[in-house]
Amino acid sequence: MDTTQAIPAGFKPHTRKSGLTDPWEPIYAASVESTFCLGLLADAPHVNSRGFVHGGLLSALADNAMGLSCARQLENIGGLVTVSMTIDFLGTAHVGHWVEVRATPSRVGKSLCFADANIYSNDQLCATAKAVFKVQPLK
Repeated sequence: MDTTQAIPAGFKPHTRKSGLTDPWEPIYAASVESTFCLGLLADAPHVNSRGFVHGGLLSALADNAMGLSCARQLENIGGLVTVSMTIDFLGTAHVGHWVEVRATPSRVGKSLCFADANIYSNDQLCATAKAVFKVQPLK
């Protein structure tokens, strides 16, 4: 991988860790108004046997970013649980590419939240996603 590629301005290390995403680190996060972004520099742990960034990784990052985009709009919640998600793959991402998910809530309610995401590889749209999340009460 070309390790000289710079992380885009505004991105900082993502502080929300999980066992699923640990092998994909480092993952970076940024936000602008209601849009929440996650990004990473694609490397060997991110690709499938054909050398493309795996669709499962793109799906998981989109799910994470869309949920966080909604959560940032709500107060006093116990969390969000994904009810449904769709993703359309329009292109591919490769080792050395900056992969970025830009997620925006489209409708935020008391019990359900909806979000959309565009996923880019080196600023080229490679997938789109939509999701619905169930708002969990505080315990």
